[in-house]
Amino acid sequence: MTDRVCLGAVTGPHGIRGLVKVKPFTERPVDVAAYGPVEDEDGVRRFTLRLQGEAKGQVIVKIDGVNDRDAAEALKGTRLYVGRAVLPALEDGSFYHADLIGLRVETVVGEPLGVVTALYDFGAGDLLEFRDAEGGVRMVPFTEVVVPEVDVQGGRVVVDPPEGLLD
Repeated sequence: MTDRVCLGAVTGPHGIRGLVKVKPFTERPVDVAAYGPVEDEDGVRRFTLRLQGEAKGQVIVKIDGVNDRDAAEALKGTRLYVGRAVLPALEDGSFYHADLIGLRVETVVGEPLGVVTALYDFGAGDLLEFRDAEGGVRMVPFTEVVVPEVDVQGGRVVVDPPEGLLD
């Protein structure tokens, strides 16, 4: 388990006054700015976000010190992290997506399939990505039907893929 969680990623500028669009990875989009200052992936730069609005599944934020379109454009692709300690406590059985990275992937009968490398949302539902023993990358829908069990404490994700999905 990592000590930081990615809340979102800057997707580009919004207008000419330094506002940026952020794709939120939070349950409620506005929460991307709710937990105090965030930092980049390396932990080198810190940003204070002020929510300005929402547009097309993204949030519009003002980042202190970013005052024009060029500065906003330079942040495109920046992932925004916050320390896990400032996030609300999770209920039993809940987890942050970041908790899945590195977990073993196995079938319902215990056959090892690989290790979780990412979780994506391309707009049609979450996809769980894992790397198999040969180094190949596989993806399965991250639904209760295909992924019936997530055991963060046990270090594993159980998948029950429909026939032919992993062929």
